[in-house]
Amino acid sequence: MALTKTERRNRIKTRVRRIVTGSAERPRLSVFRSNKQIYAQLIDDTNATTLLAASSSEKEIASESGNKSEKAAMVGKLIAKKALAAGIEKVVFDRNGYLYHGRVKQLADAARKGGLKF
Repeated sequence: MALTKTERRNRIKTRVRRIVTGSAERPRLSVFRSNKQIYAQLIDDTNATTLLAASSSEKEIASESGNKSEKAAMVGKLIAKKALAAGIEKVVFDRNGYLYHGRVKQLADAARKGGLKF
């Protein structure tokens, strides 16, 4: 029986989430990718709270022109800027079951260039 894309992604997601957890000192950088937008959150799993969030639907990114990969890079820079302003330098990257390719990779690379350490 073949798995759908969503079922496959959820299996990968649960397998990775057994290992990857975020704390207040080193939060989890979680990525969600929809058809049109991309979202990133810094999550503290010990307290079950979202510390910071950024998305391509925010005004400063939505007003810019560019394709989805370029917008993902802008989200990576924005989440890095917000994290450094909040005093967070180290994060654990959670690709959320997506392949580390395309928009997810663009976001991660931009966050690294912005000053976050994975």
